[in-house]
Amino acid sequence: MADATVDVILPALDEARALPWVLGRLPVGYRAIVVDNGSTDGTAEVAAERGATVVTETRRGFGSAAHAGLVAATAPLVAFCDADASMDPAELPRLVEYVSGGRADLVLGRRRPSARGAWPPHARVANRGLAGLIRRATGLRLHDLGPMRVARREDLLSLDLLDRRSGYPLEMLLRASRAGWRVVELDTSYAPRVGRSKVTGTVRGTIGAVRDMSRLLRAG
Repeated sequence: MADATVDVILPALDEARALPWVLGRLPVGYRAIVVDNGSTDGTAEVAAERGATVVTETRRGFGSAAHAGLVAATAPLVAFCDADASMDPAELPRLVEYVSGGRADLVLGRRRPSARGAWPPHARVANRGLAGLIRRATGLRLHDLGPMRVARREDLLSLDLLDRRSGYPLEMLLRASRAGWRVVELDTSYAPRVGRSKVTGTVRGTIGAVRDMSRLLRAG
């Protein structure tokens, strides 16, 4: 889609079952960039069949996949969204409007569970604690390190993000705060994901993510 106004980056590891719904919910003018991070279930083929731009990133890690998508993006505005159907891409225009309208430089989607089981208790507790640390570190009144987010592509590239693991979303927020960006948090729905979670859906994954993010916070 050459005339896309928003590129939607979808880091994906074995998300073939969820992608048809996710890609079908993209608004007109939004281009999907599916970053295949080592899938074995045909994720890349499913994405390509449904018109998405497919990027292959062999280095494992959420940050590796997310940044590969950012580098591949060409639209003025970039959105990040999980590819597991836990988030509805149809909600993106409301976040985009805050950036395109000049009211914010970075918009985060605050997850609001729309069904039982959408957000495992251990992940919710970890997120609540992390949000408190972020508020103290940045002064931003945030409640969630929202995976759904929108910003200008050139601005994001200027942050020179280095983390290639679970700390990538936090590093983005910390660097944006230091740069004086206007950060806004908006409610977005959060549903049970399709398939098995690789990070916050497991206790081990959550511990790893918290470890990555704690390291960034300690680094200041």
